[in-house]
Amino acid sequence: MANEQKDSKNKGSASYGAKDIYVLEGLEPVRKRPGMYIGSTGTAGLHHLIWEVVDNSIDEAMAGYAKNVTVEILPGDAVSVTDDGRGIPVDLHAQTKKSALETVMTTLHAGGKFGGDSYKVSGGLHGVGVSVVNALSSSLKVEVERDGGFFVQEYVRGVPKYKVKKAGPSKRHGTRVTFQPDTQIFSELEFNEKTILDHLRQQAYLTKGVRVNIIDRRPKVPSFHGFYFEGGLLSFVKFLALGKNRLHEDIFYVEKEHEKLDIECAFVYVDDTRMHEMTFANNIYTPEGGMHLTGFRSALTRTLNAYARAEGYLKEKEENLNADDVREGLILVLSVRLREPQFEGQTKAKLGNPEARTATEAVINESLKEFLEKHPQEAKAIIAKVILSAKARLAAKAARETVLRKGAFEGLTLPGKLADCISKDASVSELFIVEGDSAGGTTKQGRNRQTQAVLPLRGKILNVERARLDKMLANAEVRALVVAIGTAIGEEFNIDKLRYHKIVIMTDADVDGAHIRTLLLTLFYRYFTKVVEGGYIYIAQPPLFRIQLGKSVRYAFSDAERDAIIAEMQKSAPAAKSTAGRKKAVIAASEATEGELSDGDTADGEAEGDGIGNRRMPNVQRYKGLGEMNAEQLWETTMNPENRIMKQVLIEDAEKADKLFDVLMGDAVEPRKNFIQANAANVKNLDLVA
Repeated sequence: MANEQKDSKNKGSASYGAKDIYVLEGLEPVRKRPGMYIGSTGTAGLHHLIWEVVDNSIDEAMAGYAKNVTVEILPGDAVSVTDDGRGIPVDLHAQTKKSALETVMTTLHAGGKFGGDSYKVSGGLHGVGVSVVNALSSSLKVEVERDGGFFVQEYVRGVPKYKVKKAGPSKRHGTRVTFQPDTQIFSELEFNEKTILDHLRQQAYLTKGVRVNIIDRRPKVPSFHGFYFEGGLLSFVKFLALGKNRLHEDIFYVEKEHEKLDIECAFVYVDDTRMHEMTFANNIYTPEGGMHLTGFRSALTRTLNAYARAEGYLKEKEENLNADDVREGLILVLSVRLREPQFEGQTKAKLGNPEARTATEAVINESLKEFLEKHPQEAKAIIAKVILSAKARLAAKAARETVLRKGAFEGLTLPGKLADCISKDASVSELFIVEGDSAGGTTKQGRNRQTQAVLPLRGKILNVERARLDKMLANAEVRALVVAIGTAIGEEFNIDKLRYHKIVIMTDADVDGAHIRTLLLTLFYRYFTKVVEGGYIYIAQPPLFRIQLGKSVRYAFSDAERDAIIAEMQKSAPAAKSTAGRKKAVIAASEATEGELSDGDTADGEAEGDGIGNRRMPNVQRYKGLGEMNAEQLWETTMNPENRIMKQVLIEDAEKADKLFDVLMGDAVEPRKNFIQANAANVKNLDLVA
């Protein structure tokens, strides 16, 4: 150790002592590391500020003291949250020697949820919620009505402007918090009304009997939405199942207390190959599940197996249903309320309490057994569904084994149509998926063989939204794509075996190209979710126009960019020699920009003029397909990493994405029709096909 210290000293390293230890006081840690408390400083973190304040109001509602919660989005993207609960205490706090209100607003881990009997259950147990909002707001004002008085205090970036003061008398009770997010913390300050509506609708379902109002005061005519559900999770499941074919009329529902834990659960089976599970702990959404979900899954599998055996649906030699079988087509909402929840991570994504597992398992075991016995028709439909799922699983397993045979995923039998790259380093390798042999041939000629692979697909691949895995793998185009990617599929999926870290969908700029792109995205989202989540999927952006004047060639990716380039070229172009020639060029260029030229035609802009100052018009070519480009043009505009434009496909909201894929690619026609009608006005360019 002495030698190490001597060597360190000789190297001139700085001394390290008590003076180098920094202590962040009050709310400084929050401003220093905001991501630790709200997840991020992006859009999700911005909205998380609202959730933290609303959680306190919902806690008052769950405790039985509040009946109304109102969220107002104010001009300038400030937010106000009001409830009619008891109101935050304002008397002197014995430990801090400050008002209890100021203590709660300016001190981390301070609140009424760590002990005592103020709250039986609470979502804001960590006690950092409203103080974090205060720290990350440029200004915040809290108003409290209780004990016959109206009290107020204001803050600037978490620092009180003055002590809590009584502004007047009041016969009401409740709390109002108004805050303005800090531009020093958040790069973008714009609240999304739909995001807020979705979250607060969810909270209203979870807290039945409480009215939640949302008012957006930013537009000239404010919008108002109110949510009130007496049915609780029963209503929630009905909402989630809208537009889907329910397999049984009566929805399973239970609300029971077990060993001081409140368990509320509702589920229904629908005619679908996927499941939709939403779990909550003290009204906090737990997207990663946790012990309560583990307990539910265990009880569901055990109870359905026992019932199927007892009623003769499963024969003695048949294997048991597994967890995947009994969850296929399941729409579940599970909510538990417990005194001291243990969340993993500050954003509370997963519940860790072991007692939540045992309590949930016990309640579901007993209640589901009773439900199946009392509802034989529902039981029959459920068992038929899960047994069909089991048979499909076995068929899919056989199909996967067929694809896997002979080492397909080890690269030994890659599809013949794949023009693979030389490099075996996935981090630099790219796979371009193109439509048709014509585009495939051009792409193969134009690519960089070292790092770029090309896989041409013939026609439109199977819509996997409507097909099970065994039928999907029977499709030659899908099978070729699955083998080329290398990760395997289903139970054998392994993201570490991904052969390309850029998988680029490159289709024509027409209706068929858009359809093929949608089919491919559906395949990736449903069966290669981790590939999408990892940011490995891209959409190529080939240019729509080639614009040439003399030896100058430019490419445009939109109508607006085309017009700007034409105007720029005209300004710098020499005068034309004849008015007649200019008129001809203008007409030709105009026709080209309207897309009325036949494939491969260009507008003749080199016409002679009369020298009176008229400008020559550029040639404009509209590309409708990749095959219209030569290999050199395709490389320069779409494949060359130095010039190309590509859109990366990411999943910002998995639930919304799931619903949209279901609407656009599912069997139900009515939801798709409604979506098209609602969004038709947003379509700027529409290709009509006979």
